[in-house]
Amino acid sequence: MKLKVSGLLTLLDLNEQIIDQEEGYWIKIDAWEVIPSECIPHGIRYALTLHAPSGKRILGYDNAHGIKPKKGKKFSGRRLEYDHKHRQAGDIGVPYLFIDANQLLSDFFSEVDRVLKEIKSK
Repeated sequence: MKLKVSGLLTLLDLNEQIIDQEEGYWIKIDAWEVIPSECIPHGIRYALTLHAPSGKRILGYDNAHGIKPKKGKKFSGRRLEYDHKHRQAGDIGVPYLFIDANQLLSDFFSEVDRVLKEIKSK
């Protein structure tokens, strides 16, 4: 499969990487090719997660499952959003606008920096 979208090869090269963030915090990156579909047009499944020293996920960007539209929306036939982020350990996720893999990595690492700064300031 030829990867045309910006940064997809970089994302794939990071597959199975664990990156230390000091003080016991760590990042795990998983990314692999799949057949492009309506839900995953870029042909990459990914999960980028930040973990606390206990191993608990405290931030995640992924496209492993669909996010149902918010209740009360009056639009029928809306497609499930697959690219999304989890801002807390237990949330179901909020849609993430996937532009390209470079932007995904930039957004994720920027949010990691923000979350860790917030944790350390407490």
